[in-house]
Amino acid sequence: MWTRAASIAAAAALATSAPGALGQEKYPARVIRFVTAAPGSNHDWGARLAAQELAPRIGQRVIVENRGSIAVEYVAKDAAPDGYTVLFYGAFCWLQPLLARVNWDPLFDLAPITLAMTSPNVLVVHPSLPVKSVQGLISLARARPGDLNYSAGGGGSTPHVAGELFKYLAGVNIVRVRYKGSGPAMVGLMTGEVQMMFGALGPTLPLIRQGKARALAVSTPKRSPLVPKLPPVSEVLPGFAAEAAIGFFVPRKTAPAVVSFLHREIASALKGADPKVLAGNGVEIVANAPEEFAAFIRSDMERMSRMLKSAHFTN
Repeated sequence: MWTRAASIAAAAALATSAPGALGQEKYPARVIRFVTAAPGSNHDWGARLAAQELAPRIGQRVIVENRGSIAVEYVAKDAAPDGYTVLFYGAFCWLQPLLARVNWDPLFDLAPITLAMTSPNVLVVHPSLPVKSVQGLISLARARPGDLNYSAGGGGSTPHVAGELFKYLAGVNIVRVRYKGSGPAMVGLMTGEVQMMFGALGPTLPLIRQGKARALAVSTPKRSPLVPKLPPVSEVLPGFAAEAAIGFFVPRKTAPAVVSFLHREIASALKGADPKVLAGNGVEIVANAPEEFAAFIRSDMERMSRMLKSAHFTN
């Protein structure tokens, strides 16, 4: 016999089976947007890969929306906390608040879903520069203070932080040239407007292979299995580390059930991506738990805050 107690139990089971049950729109019921950086960046490529892998799993379209550096503030402050607007962004999201006054707090305005992927930054120089090692670059910079330039996109981006940490730890005067994104920054290197940059491995690999850039080292603490022949900068400058890390977030007030759903499905989708495609684009999948990603962000902010203060870093 169907008793009142049984009815209550069935309703409870339904409520916990999927987000949006019990009279609300079942999630996801419409298009999900991945909001990310400008086209041509590692962010853009990673967002499109994840969208492609995720859509068939959840039976809904997943589109990528490029909003550049305003993406973080948009999702943190303006987007509805309904799970249909998802931020895909890297260290700028949690390091920029250390450098300048911004309208978001990464620890309070955003709910982390997963650290999706990491990628080494590669220290590359223009082929005309007569150096073939990190030590050679440092020696040249010391001999020509203020003559060398490096390119980087937005303030607080990993290439920017890497460039400034390199200057500080090496004790050299290299001038930053600001660009509107990683794509234009790379063009600046190819055209010779700047002599060096820390570029994400994926977009930089074609330039290295074509002889348009010379790779000297990686920004990871140890050698990367993606480019095992390149030494880490830390072999010459102990303590140097500026690895690109990109993850997914939603607005803080998003329902826990939706966050859990997105974590489960996005992590599974990323782990199902073709390893050859990932390696070819210079990324490694992490896909950790939300609480692990949150701990990573706090740790990275603490580490970089100490280093940036020591370096008298400016935005």
